[in-house]
Amino acid sequence: MKSVPPPEIASSPDVALRPWRLTPALRISILFHAGCAILVALAPAAWLWALGGILANHLILTAAVFWPSGRLLGPNMTRLPAAAIRRNEIALTFDDGPDPEITPKILDMLDQYDAKASFFCIADKVAAYPDLAREIVRRGHSLENHTMSHPHVFAMFGWRGLLREVSAAQTTIHTLTGIAPEFFRAPMGFRSPFLAPVIARIGLRYVTWTRRGYDVFASKPEPVMQRLQRGLAAGDILLLHDGRSHQSHGGTMVVLEVLPRLLEHLRALGLRSVSLPHGCSHDI
Repeated sequence: MKSVPPPEIASSPDVALRPWRLTPALRISILFHAGCAILVALAPAAWLWALGGILANHLILTAAVFWPSGRLLGPNMTRLPAAAIRRNEIALTFDDGPDPEITPKILDMLDQYDAKASFFCIADKVAAYPDLAREIVRRGHSLENHTMSHPHVFAMFGWRGLLREVSAAQTTIHTLTGIAPEFFRAPMGFRSPFLAPVIARIGLRYVTWTRRGYDVFASKPEPVMQRLQRGLAAGDILLLHDGRSHQSHGGTMVVLEVLPRLLEHLRALGLRSVSLPHGCSHDI
């Protein structure tokens, strides 16, 4: 994990924006809209067909926003690269922390199994618990960018709102920990069509997951384990939460019941959990 200076970006909405390239989906969408306008100009009676086409185009873009594993809106890493697969590595990732109650227990469990992970942190929480964020780094895990405040309507933001959330988080995490995140994950995995150029400008890579446990909704560990174990293989990226985990009927956070079982299962399969920066290295 490398410590680098923060990117030359401003969190102010008044920042002068640099040029950026449209994603293929947006480029096609713009050309399609232009084509529909030309069609109506040449054949006004065809306006209904043009309107239907535009609505269909918007439905496709909307579906892409709510398709976490999709690549229509830009690059999206859902599995580790081939080198990590050859090394029998998987990546455990935790969203929405750090949490002063849950995160330290997760760190202790990871230590017991000599496992490393990546924590996609909400920067407001990093600011609230900077010592805990630094402890994550000290124990050999990676801190990654999960926005400044985790807005539930993040996918609806325009360019400036996206830039403000992501760049402010990047600056906050770097300032408080000395580590500049390398990866970004959108809240709930829903991303705006304008997000790809924003994170490219900041120097981040977009990552989602291979499978997730839905631990924030589960009241028992068993269904979470089933989702994570099904088809589990080298190269997988797994998603759990250290910030909003559901409490089981026994009074324990579900993620704290799932994690030791999952780590035992990984050991039995001969798989090793690594951080995303490690998993994406080709020279280790």
